[in-house]
Amino acid sequence: MIKLIMSDMDGTLLDENGRLPKGFADIARQLKEKGVIFAPCSGRQYYSLLDTFKGYEDEFLFLAENGTMVRYHGKELFSSTMQRPLGLKALQATAALPGIYEVFCGKKDAYVCKNRMTDEFAAELNKYYTHSAVVDSWEDVDDEMIKASFFDATGKAGERIMPALQKFAGPFQIALSSDYWVDVMNFDINKGIAIQQVQKKLHIAPMECAAFGDFMNDAEMMSSVYYSFAMANAHPKIKELARYQTASNREYGVLQGIQKLIDDGLCG
Repeated sequence: MIKLIMSDMDGTLLDENGRLPKGFADIARQLKEKGVIFAPCSGRQYYSLLDTFKGYEDEFLFLAENGTMVRYHGKELFSSTMQRPLGLKALQATAALPGIYEVFCGKKDAYVCKNRMTDEFAAELNKYYTHSAVVDSWEDVDDEMIKASFFDATGKAGERIMPALQKFAGPFQIALSSDYWVDVMNFDINKGIAIQQVQKKLHIAPMECAAFGDFMNDAEMMSSVYYSFAMANAHPKIKELARYQTASNREYGVLQGIQKLIDDGLCG
């Protein structure tokens, strides 16, 4: 029986306008009644996820920042902190590239350098980091780094950001999260590794887990659960990895998939 259901956010659970689908509250209620834990599993900031899921703060398990921060009932369950000196060097690697913006992702907040803040970047930042601070320099940040994120305003992150960061591959992993975003994290962390840590700590087997995803940063998540679902709008490689497929995020595919699991008597 399924005890834990995880879902990516953008392109997966959220609709094309970045909103929770209609009917989500009913699905959440059904899962709670059956004792199934729901876990938003995203590259988004923990506090951003809390803002999206108001009222569920003490109910859901939150796997944030692509697995580098996991909290349950408001307490840290797992985290992966980076080597700060090397992380700061990575943040500085794109400084000369026009239209590229950097974010220091910490446990307490997200940070942006004052000289890099623009109205365009602020609008994009607020989609994923609802709690952020502007600093004069990275050295002013009094926080542990769990991720460094890079935004390309031209939508060519794979072409423009990835090459600039490849020299940090090894100590860190360089992950393309979308056409606009690249994430840098410790080499030994991803959504899948974080899920495995959760499974160990909560004594839940992969056969008791389901997950929904759409992009390549969901690949390891697909491999860490038995009931893996690719969205109809998912990357072709994610469709190859997943055991099942559901409708697109526009058609509320996550809700359809969860409802089928419930109706088939697989949850509880």
